[in-house]
Amino acid sequence: MHTTKIVEVGSLVEEFAAEYLMILFGQQVPPELKDICVVHDNHETAKNVIKTGDILTIGNQEYQIKEVGSEANHNFETLGHISIYFRTGENEVLPGAIVVEPQIFPEFAIGDTIRFGEPQ
Repeated sequence: MHTTKIVEVGSLVEEFAAEYLMILFGQQVPPELKDICVVHDNHETAKNVIKTGDILTIGNQEYQIKEVGSEANHNFETLGHISIYFRTGENEVLPGAIVVEPQIFPEFAIGDTIRFGEPQ
């Protein structure tokens, strides 16, 4: 299991709700991307924490991880970065993205927990 906390929410993040897309980035997020990202405390990132069939929890909402892009774990480990799509069956998953369900855009706030782990 891996747990992190939201430390900042970009001013444009809610505009991606209609696309069911959340861009997660560690604290070294480039300034030009900060407005579109949910920034989390990624000082300690374990290896290969994102696995198909596991559970992603954001705040109080749980999602099942359906697909994991080929670069998602590497990007998360090195940059704290992944794109999270809250929908399935759209297109092939992008290398740095994951696909989860249900198709519900999460409610979240600074200080909320993001957790990757096995189903309980």
